[in-house]
Amino acid sequence: TRFFDGEMSYFQMEKIYLKKDGGSLWANLTSSTLLDNEGKPLYGIAMVEDIGERKIADQKIRKSLKEKEVLLKEIHHRVKNNLQVICSLLSLQSSYIKSTDNSDIFNESQNRIKSMALVHEFLYQSDNLASINFKEYMNTLVDNLLSSYEADIYNISSVIEVEDITLDIDTAIPCGLIINELVSNSIKHAFPWAKENLGSGDRKNMISIELFMTDNGFYNLNISDNGKGFPSNIDFRDTNSLGLKLVCALTEQLNFVRGSPLCQ
Repeated sequence: TRFFDGEMSYFQMEKIYLKKDGGSLWANLTSSTLLDNEGKPLYGIAMVEDIGERKIADQKIRKSLKEKEVLLKEIHHRVKNNLQVICSLLSLQSSYIKSTDNSDIFNESQNRIKSMALVHEFLYQSDNLASINFKEYMNTLVDNLLSSYEADIYNISSVIEVEDITLDIDTAIPCGLIINELVSNSIKHAFPWAKENLGSGDRKNMISIELFMTDNGFYNLNISDNGKGFPSNIDFRDTNSLGLKLVCALTEQLNFVRGSPLCQ
């Protein structure tokens, strides 16, 4: 590396020197040349520093970090696998249930677990083990939900507008669960005519999801549909619906996620 400040020229490099006994030595070579007013060299000084211990310590740190990275990836992979096992068990159990209402409960539980497993899958695949690309995650999550409820039969589709936002696991999981609940509610309840007519007709049943950062540094999440609308006689903050209770609880939780902006 070369430096020049107008009065002195610097040169620095790290290299391996061979010793007389056949061994090697990591050294840091630094040389400086003092220049006169015309830029001509007056005299120079050089120093060779043994940095072998520093290099060994650096290699140990790099090795330790690599081991921790592999361990974290393995943890995310195992958590994802364990969650998928739970989904499979719920699926097997639901096959013995004849009640449609009870079967729906199992299906909803599976989707909630899948939304969490998906976060760990993205973290496992990501180079950054601390956060995920939430745009890619949201697209995959919504596609999975539409497929789970066979939304295409009812002519239900989605429009997703998301900025390239990265979220850490403490924020991504609650946001994923909120999206899971609200999109599921839209698919199940917003388009009763689609269920009755199996999606026939020219009407396009749309679910819209937006996520962007506001000027004050907060995230704004909007989920809407062009269905029949939310019942006016229901207070979503005080309802027996488990899904809406989860949305309210998770929204409050996001206020207290350390170091994370509020997802409004």
